[in-house]
Amino acid sequence: MNKEQTGGKEFQIAMLGASGVGKTTLLTSMYEQFEKTTGEVNLQLKPADAYSKGKLEEYLKQLRSIAETFEAKRVIRGTTAMGGPAAIKPFRFELGKKGDKPSLQLCFRDYPGGFISSTEIEEKRYVRKLLARSAAVVIPVDTPAIMEVKGRWNDLINKPDEIIELFKVAYQKLEEPKLVILAPVKCESYVENEEAANLLRQRIEKEYDRLLEFFRSPGVASKVTVVVAPVQTVGCVIFHMAGERNGEPVFYFTKKSFYSQYKPQNSEELLRYLLRFLLKLHVDRSRWPVLQFVREMFDADAEFKQAVEQFAKSCKTNEGFAVLQGEQWLKL
Repeated sequence: MNKEQTGGKEFQIAMLGASGVGKTTLLTSMYEQFEKTTGEVNLQLKPADAYSKGKLEEYLKQLRSIAETFEAKRVIRGTTAMGGPAAIKPFRFELGKKGDKPSLQLCFRDYPGGFISSTEIEEKRYVRKLLARSAAVVIPVDTPAIMEVKGRWNDLINKPDEIIELFKVAYQKLEEPKLVILAPVKCESYVENEEAANLLRQRIEKEYDRLLEFFRSPGVASKVTVVVAPVQTVGCVIFHMAGERNGEPVFYFTKKSFYSQYKPQNSEELLRYLLRFLLKLHVDRSRWPVLQFVREMFDADAEFKQAVEQFAKSCKTNEGFAVLQGEQWLKL
């Protein structure tokens, strides 16, 4: 990842998932929850441009107006690219000390979910390059598709086989450490207690066993950290029932109570793990290209580094959260 790709101090994160799994919803809840969970930590996160700010505010309004019963796949409209891959705009966030100039830009690159199954060479190539160039990858996983009816609809909705093939090409001859986060979303019904959350984690490991096996292969295992991080992207709903319409699965949810409101939980944990990974790269002091801007950033601002470390040190490791591989790249 050179300066041209990072913009000097830009950390690139790829959002990898099929249409409707919740990539954009996950980003929106992460943004909404950050300020509420930082407490006394001297950090602020804000959209870096008008496009990111406008889109996130639009999505937030839609999520807050969720009806009592709805189809989760229809909550908000996903990313579109009428002009092909070149027309896709990333979501950029600025991270810095409160009331100060931002120190780091986080660039989340979303794309139309149909790209991962596309027969268009340009669209498939775009996703592979995105994975190769990004320091971290977040894979939102539609939880009901895995947990209901013995995972009958997982292949159709989450498309794990297509995801595996993309990684096999993108992660050839890795030169830098990578962070991969499997993030079960729409998971409110499946993390109500520790036992249920651990069952969800086990199902994730089972349904993505081929992908995890690839990450454990020689040449890959030493450079890839894998985390499971369930995120309640809406918070106020639970799974109600599954049905079919025109041969396609439809999942229905209902609010926990009449008075329940939009209240995402654990979405900030994505940032904790991402920033912890960045800090480790800084501490490691190895000579990978990504470290050039990481080293300059933290060395130039000790207060920012301290604030990031304070926020990142409390990554969850219970309630379904787990580091499956590469814990060495998260140890500070």
